[in-house]
Amino acid sequence: MTTFKRNVYERAVYQEPAPIRDNENPFEAMVERFDVAAKILGLDPGLYEYLVTPSRIHITAIPVVMDDGRLRVFEGYRVIHNEILGPSKGGIRYAPDVHLEEVKALAAWMTWKCALVNVPFGGAKGGVICNPKEMSPGELERLTRRYTANMIDVFGPDKDIPAPDMNTNEQIMAWILDTYSMHSRRTENAVVTGKPIILGGSRGRREATGRGVMTVTLAAMERLGMRPGDSTVAVQGFGNVGSIAAQLLRDQGCRIVAISDVTGGYHNAGGIDIDAAIAYAAAHGNTLEGFPGAEPITNDELITCACDVLVPAAKEDQVTRHNAPNIQAKIIAEGANGPTTPRADDILNERGIMVIPDILANAGGVTVSYFEWVQDRQGYFWTTERVNSRLDRMMRTAFDQVFDVAQKHDVSLRIAAYVDSIRKVADALRLRGIYA
Repeated sequence: MTTFKRNVYERAVYQEPAPIRDNENPFEAMVERFDVAAKILGLDPGLYEYLVTPSRIHITAIPVVMDDGRLRVFEGYRVIHNEILGPSKGGIRYAPDVHLEEVKALAAWMTWKCALVNVPFGGAKGGVICNPKEMSPGELERLTRRYTANMIDVFGPDKDIPAPDMNTNEQIMAWILDTYSMHSRRTENAVVTGKPIILGGSRGRREATGRGVMTVTLAAMERLGMRPGDSTVAVQGFGNVGSIAAQLLRDQGCRIVAISDVTGGYHNAGGIDIDAAIAYAAAHGNTLEGFPGAEPITNDELITCACDVLVPAAKEDQVTRHNAPNIQAKIIAEGANGPTTPRADDILNERGIMVIPDILANAGGVTVSYFEWVQDRQGYFWTTERVNSRLDRMMRTAFDQVFDVAQKHDVSLRIAAYVDSIRKVADALRLRGIYA
């Protein structure tokens, strides 16, 4: 057992949970929340160790011949955290700052996310250390195909099913599908989700995560007696999740007063024209830089601006102990994974701000990925209306379950989400038993 794992194991089993703090290690941040939930559940020490430990970690070297003839070797990961409820599921991200602890945390969050929305998958995550913005389409294709070939014994429609994540998209999923199918000598549409519709993708998949954010935000507003038509929203991050969440919340009557991306934030107390912002970004290299429909602000100023709902839909560790005391929102709906640090959680709880945790708020993506996998296995595809209605029902059910658990144990929605999901996985493990 590693020193880190032994320390957190002994801490959770024999002592009080460690003090919550800002933590730059996302896996440790996940474990700190896990510790609190494990104590509430009275989790057996053996079950604790089993559930907190990744099942398998794959690290691979990916040689790629670049366009100029140079050979470069990239490092890739695939972490299988858990397969108790079903085949593992999780996205693949391409970024220069990908690191193993991040991938481990994201894989664990996928385990809890799937359990929370009652999807029969376990958790996984993949990543490649690269800068896709500096790579040509040909270089990205060669990188993707070699990564897939290296993971050919890991991936599979009944084993481990990748999906898009940061800086990956439908095209990259199509290359994974094709490479896997060439090795299998048959077309395997169900080996990935988030792929083009013509290759077996699902209608509603692109909008699914943002739609899920909208659904749980409306459910939270209802619980707090807030009316969408009287509510203001700030959205940090204007990629697929943030822009769609902003659009859908606008359609429900909310006024979007701030948006942002990596180039900075934009604020308009009277309301931002979201359709104009989406069109502007599409025409300017997928960035909001120079957007004329609002006053420039920083991303930090967006976090603390006057609004009723804050949707952090960018990256990890955006809400910290430094800005949490100044947040004015009544609800934080986490569109991104891990946007709130553990210490910030403490502050927000003390201030009575409702945080809809990432493993619930952004679970719409994996829910519709499950729908896509089901459709591929059946060879029968659903309408957008059917996808959306089933997604809305599952997300609302999950929110209500988490809210009830929070009230029962007098804890935050985040801890309630961990309690509910860990209980489900632990119950399944007890029933299955340990093969020896």
